[in-house]
Amino acid sequence: MAGAGVSQERWRRLVSGVWRSITVWVASTATMLVLAALLPDFRLESAAGDSLTRVALTAAAGAGVFGLLSSLVWPRLVRLLLLVPALVLGLLVFFLNGSLLLLALRVTPSGHGEAAPETAVVVAAAMSAVASATGGSLAVRDDDAYRRRLYRLAARRRGHGAHSREPATPGTLFIQLDGVGHDVLRAAVDKGLMPTVASWLGPRDGDGPSHRLTPWRTDWSSQTGASQLGILHGSNHDVPAFRWYEKDNHEVMVCNRPAGAAELQRRAIERTGDGGLLTVDGASRGNLFSGGADEIALVLSVSVRRGRENRSRAGYFAYFSDPANAVRTALSFLAEVGREIAQSTRARLSRQRPRVGRGGLYPFVRAFATVVERDVVVAAVIGDMLAGRNAVYADLVAYDEVAHHSGPHSRDAEQVLRRLDRSLALLEHVAAHAPRSYRIVVLSDHGQSPGETFRTRYGRSLRDLVRTGCGLAVPDTAAGAGAHDETWESTRSGTEARAAVRAALRRPLEEDGPGHRPARRRSEPVVLASGNLGLVSFPDVPHRMSREEIDRRYPALLPMLAGHPGIGFLLVGSEEHGGVVLGADGEQIPVGLLEDGSGPLAGFGPGAADAVRRTHSFPRTADIMVNSWYGPASGEVLAFEEQVGSHGGLGGAQGRPFLLSPLSLSDPTGDGTELVGAERLHQVFRRWLRECDGPQVPLAQAAPAHADEERDERAA
Repeated sequence: MAGAGVSQERWRRLVSGVWRSITVWVASTATMLVLAALLPDFRLESAAGDSLTRVALTAAAGAGVFGLLSSLVWPRLVRLLLLVPALVLGLLVFFLNGSLLLLALRVTPSGHGEAAPETAVVVAAAMSAVASATGGSLAVRDDDAYRRRLYRLAARRRGHGAHSREPATPGTLFIQLDGVGHDVLRAAVDKGLMPTVASWLGPRDGDGPSHRLTPWRTDWSSQTGASQLGILHGSNHDVPAFRWYEKDNHEVMVCNRPAGAAELQRRAIERTGDGGLLTVDGASRGNLFSGGADEIALVLSVSVRRGRENRSRAGYFAYFSDPANAVRTALSFLAEVGREIAQSTRARLSRQRPRVGRGGLYPFVRAFATVVERDVVVAAVIGDMLAGRNAVYADLVAYDEVAHHSGPHSRDAEQVLRRLDRSLALLEHVAAHAPRSYRIVVLSDHGQSPGETFRTRYGRSLRDLVRTGCGLAVPDTAAGAGAHDETWESTRSGTEARAAVRAALRRPLEEDGPGHRPARRRSEPVVLASGNLGLVSFPDVPHRMSREEIDRRYPALLPMLAGHPGIGFLLVGSEEHGGVVLGADGEQIPVGLLEDGSGPLAGFGPGAADAVRRTHSFPRTADIMVNSWYGPASGEVLAFEEQVGSHGGLGGAQGRPFLLSPLSLSDPTGDGTELVGAERLHQVFRRWLRECDGPQVPLAQAAPAHADEERDERAA
């Protein structure tokens, strides 16, 4: 009886598969017939004319051959084209699909099909879209068929069959929504923009919520480089900002440069003594750092590797091996470019304030972040779950990219949140078909604080201000200052998305690019920006300068900066006190005596004093750390970069991201203390992996020693 049941099940699956194939074939044939009637350069009959039956047979044969070529030839073409930059591959999608259609028409038995090359591109795109929609809708109705389809995607990505065994322990999926602050997420849920997240936080089918929402506090450097390094590798020690000048190397370290990310990951591993959160059976997708994972896609820190060692782009094959996916993503990419152009034009015509420039390559960078990066990362995560991986960490950068240019509370950014929620819904649905259960954790690495730029409000950049205080020449216009300074030019916005683009374009080495080695006389200051955090370094002095040394050399500089209305406070070293924080009206507080809510840190919120003290302990902290003004009532800051939504310093929502975790995992704040710092999140995530009883990464024996060392440095 059991054997008969198995045979019946196999027969049912065979019939179901044949039925779906026939339905897709019929839909593709109908599409060809309709397009042949509408498009003048596409015909399915001979010049002398054919009967309707012959035309229909030609269409059916063409659709069948095109489908066969797409199934057999397309995956191999994509594998070969992995050597081509991803953005170029997106443009080749249409050409290749059209070429397959022309070939299909040529080899049909009648030989009467004909199309102009440009028309073939349109017809092929339409047929792929119809085939994908038809097959997908039929498969989704059949739960087993949908599961088998997803398993094929996983097997194709891994290069071999999916796991036959089903792990008894649950896996953990970490999804990072880059730049989404706690309050932004809460507001999006209340507005109905994120129904999936709302369902996790509210009653579900008569049951209670499945997840809890917890805010956490970043370090002073509220940006992806510091947060993700701490989360994935357990240490973000000596990362004072997104970019900073290193006097020992005479170079500018930038978190989103491949060489910089690789070096920061190396330093973190050396400090902690272990490979990272994802070392055992883990996957890293779309991140700056690998977390020690073997399975990687769009990971910046490994993109410096050449040849076979660089597997960061292998995730493209899983997605683009399906021609329908390739066409859909390419069309969505073009639509997103058009959407950005329309939105930026509307903002300019309506004289929206604050506003920054959104021209040049930005529409394409945004489209890559909101479409290509999202689709490739989500497809890779789907494959990871179906392969039963123990832990997966993925970063979706779409919101952060749009919010930088449109504002964190803008309508443009809200539309991105709606689409991100749909991605979460898809992952939740796929998790139900995985060979093991998954606990889905969603988090952000930082938030964003709104506000106009420092240059817009005061007509000059921070660099201009510093040069004035040093008695150096300043260009006639603020625009000229930015355009003619190589180091300052490197502070353009869109950092996370541009990092993903670099990995996709196979541009791993940028040592000769602007900002890596400042092209200036070493006696002049290097001025860098990370959101509303500015850093001033004097490269001709090998050590970190003290306040006394700066005053002797440039007596007007520190009083001018500290007294400027657009600057909140300064941190500098001190021969007398070790370090001091300077505010307006000559206010000076030794670092060891700093308190939240008073002195120059008044209004910056809880934890500001500890954050400043920790950064002061870093060996590579800049000579002068400059935090912009912050308005507690409005939540606004003044970015030193060209961003209307910024992060990187202290002040407002940028330092208050969120952690959305399943109730089946222990409370991240179970000990009653607030979650502070990315390194704390790393410890929480390790605890959760232990709770899942999966393969564990042992904590390094050296880690406590480093923790003690850091506490000693803070106390000093």
